[in-house]
Amino acid sequence: MRVKSVLLPLAFSFVVTNALAAPPESNIAHKAILDLGTAQQLLMAAQRTAEAGHWPCAIAIVDDGGWPILTARMDGAPVVAGIELAEGKARTSALFKRPSGDLENAINGGRQAAITAGLLMMKGAQPIVVEGRVIGAIGISADTPAHDDEIALAAVAALRPQVQP
Repeated sequence: MRVKSVLLPLAFSFVVTNALAAPPESNIAHKAILDLGTAQQLLMAAQRTAEAGHWPCAIAIVDDGGWPILTARMDGAPVVAGIELAEGKARTSALFKRPSGDLENAINGGRQAAITAGLLMMKGAQPIVVEGRVIGAIGISADTPAHDDEIALAAVAALRPQVQP
């Protein structure tokens, strides 16, 4: 009786372990992710552009789900709520897989329903694309929408040779 009570849990454990160790099915997709090292490179590229233009800013980098990976507020950034704005722009860009300004343009073009999306519809964020898929976004809050976009575009462009096709 004692042998039977020990063997049953061992057999169950063997079956579960082997099932978990089985190779993944071929239909399971793998995707590129935006890691901290790449986010740091984006941050540095954004800061270089902002410093060159004398546009201190807040910078937010998010993953493809819009969750923050890295945020920074440069010395002298003019907008106190800049981090919240930059994060909101980046989240919008990541979730909609397009520049955040596209939603602002939709509203200005008469697509009032876009207001109900609950996201930040202001220029200043760009998606980060790898292998044709959005893996995150960078959002900027400096002094003007044009400068915000310029900084975000420059950061993504600086990264492009490393991660984008």
